[in-house]
Formats: sequence, structure tokens, C-alpha cells
Amino acid sequence: MLDNMEILDVPAQPTAAIHLTIPRDEIRHVMGPAISEVYGALAAQGVRPAGPWLSHHFRMLPDVFDFAVSVPVATAVTPVGRVQPSELPACKVARTTYRGPYEGLGDAWGKFRAQIAAQGLESAPGLWEVYAVGPDRSQNPADWETQLNQILVG
Repeated sequence: MLDNMEILDVPAQPTAAIHLTIPRDEIRHVMGPAISEVYGALAAQGVRPAGPWLSHHFRMLPDVFDFAVSVPVATAVTPVGRVQPSELPACKVARTTYRGPYEGLGDAWGKFRAQIAAQGLESAPGLWEVYAVGPDRSQNPADWETQLNQILVG
């Protein structure tokens, strides 16, 4: 299920991130360890997250994900291992929230992109998903909430 779409101008958001370029079918194997690594680096530096973790996708190729597993931060992080300082860009986005299991995200993105096109808006490269409620907060996938953010032209 998708919430109503919003169009927002968002400010840049500093993050701590691990950039990954992987085959699509490896996502389930690398996402958990990568997010644990980012949270571990933050804890070691005494940096508190400024929001829930997210995946920032730079390019969506048919068989490859080029993205960063990221955590928003209010204070800068020092590079350590694969964890690097990064940021979400200041930009205009279309935003909605998908409620349900991660397996439904592909269909949710398809419906969301159709809504964007129906409004006469043009998508730019880049998007991010914020995992507001997930398995760490509820064992019931029906309770999971993922915020979808598509960068727009203009």
C-alpha cells in the first residue's frame, strides 16, 4: 500500500555510507552486514544516527545495483574501512511511503513511478529508500514502512 505522493524540496543530508556495486541477486546477502558495519563505525566514533538507515541508489541497471547503504548523521564521520562520509543531495523529490514486506518494493516503485508520470513530472537519476520500520522493530512484514524518494528534474 502506498501513501499519497508529496513533492518536496529537501536539503542536503550528511550520511555515513558504504558504496556498493553488486549483482541484484546479492542484495539480501550484503545489505545486513553493510548496515551493521556502518552502525559499528558510528558507535566507535560516538556519532549518533540522525534518522533511520537508508539505501541511496545512484543507477538502477537491470542486473546491477549501484548504491550506498547509509545512515544520516548530524556530525561528520571519519572514514574507517569501507565507511565513508557522504550525503544525500539537496534536490526536489517525489516522496511516498510503502507499507508492507520488502518483496513488494518492486511493484510499489512501479506504481509510484506511474503516479509521478501521471502528474507530468520527470524523474532524474537517483533515488533512495528510508527503512523507517523494518524487521528490527516488528516481526510482522505488514507493519514495515519504507519511504520512497525519487529525485525529480527541476
